Amino acid sequence: MKITWLGQAGFLFENQDIKIIIDPYLSDSCFKVNPRSYRRFPVDESFLKIKPDVIILTHGHLDHTDPESLDHYLLDKEGVTVLASSNAWQKVRAYGPMHNYVMFNEGTEFTVKGITFKAVYAEHSDDKAIGVIFTLDKKTYYVTGDTLYNNKVFNSITDKVDVVFLPINGVGNNMNIYDACRFSDMIGAEKTVPCHFGLFDEIKPQEFIKRNDFIIPVPFNEIKF
Repeated sequence: MKITWLGQAGFLFENQDIKIIIDPYLSDSCFKVNPRSYRRFPVDESFLKIKPDVIILTHGHLDHTDPESLDHYLLDKEGVTVLASSNAWQKVRAYGPMHNYVMFNEGTEFTVKGITFKAVYAEHSDDKAIGVIFTLDKKTYYVTGDTLYNNKVFNSITDKVDVVFLPINGVGNNMNIYDACRFSDMIGAEKTVPCHFGLFDEIKPQEFIKRNDFIIPVPFNEIKF
């Protein structure tokens, strides 16, 4: 099983049976809205050519539900299952009937190719934001999406998590690095992968993290555990 960080909060999970893309932001769309939010590293365009089986959109913000990125995966293609929280779902279903758009809100479960995806609560400024938990190749992964530290999040999780992926930028209603460390401890995951840093800002997680269970990802490279 291979996991690649796509930058911001985007990830690609893939094995011989399935390709799963979560929150791909592979454009410079946010720069057009706010010039300070420009990409600090370029897109590896080979990732735009992937045909995913599943796309998961945790909420409707532009750096998570980005039409310029989704165009590459949904236009002129068919058969993708899109699991999207309500506000993202309202946007993405405009791509038309070639794909299966599932309203993926907190508490919803949906199975694709034998993999069951579970939507869990996220505390964010998008009131329908979710995280996602799924088990693939005998490990359980939890991608929190954008969230703050909140007991409602923990109350919605019933699975033992092997690897958690969480934001550390501390703005835009996301956890900062210190609360992310507390969150990781509360979840009890074996490994923690920080995200949502470095693309629009100068946060360097190595300056804060001194823990063996934190794995610092590199954009467009496989995450090594």
